[in-house]
Amino acid sequence: MLTVHHLNNSRSHRILWLLEELGCEYEVKRYARDPRTLLAPPQLRTVHPLGKSPLLTDGERTLAESGAIIEYLLDTYGQGRLRPAPGSEARLRYNYWLHYAEGSAMPPLLLKLVFQRLPKGPVPALLRPIVRTIAARAQERFIDPQLKTHIAYWEEELTRFTWFAGEEFSAADIQMSFPVAAATARSGVALGEKLRAFSTRIQARAAYQRALERGGPFELSG
Repeated sequence: MLTVHHLNNSRSHRILWLLEELGCEYEVKRYARDPRTLLAPPQLRTVHPLGKSPLLTDGERTLAESGAIIEYLLDTYGQGRLRPAPGSEARLRYNYWLHYAEGSAMPPLLLKLVFQRLPKGPVPALLRPIVRTIAARAQERFIDPQLKTHIAYWEEELTRFTWFAGEEFSAADIQMSFPVAAATARSGVALGEKLRAFSTRIQARAAYQRALERGGPFELSG
């Protein structure tokens, strides 16, 4: 039996969504973030040493990393669905976006989150003005320009194609849904028409809605 070790408001929503798109039977084991630190609970380390989400178990197998889990599920249960034909131009685009989502898109979004929260942390009173200044300058001079570049790139690509891999919905869109949601919540950059339409389309999918029913609300904080 497939089991998703699901952390609230995390990347594991994508795995629930993919399983619903594929029509697979699976169980959900829920874990809650620490309400103060928003970190995953230590119980996840009993499943995988890093204690990160998503995690998927399939019998004796334990899989981590969103992209690796997506590829495993499509190889094992996909029956040719949700990815373009091998050797096609769309497949090349699919492979690119599947890995770009975590390899290139998420690092500046994570940095944005860290530097937004840095001044709110347990900092001595005398150091707070310095920390605020450093955090603000890091965002203004490095992080925000990077985010604007990435988000403009997504908008341009969705102007060329209906979906990230081409004209057909694929698991690359499931993978890219998290950076788009994180950008909406954290970047401070207004998303363009094509990205807003992309978000509306994916959230309207029946499988996306069923994933919310199984895993609970998906809301990223800034």
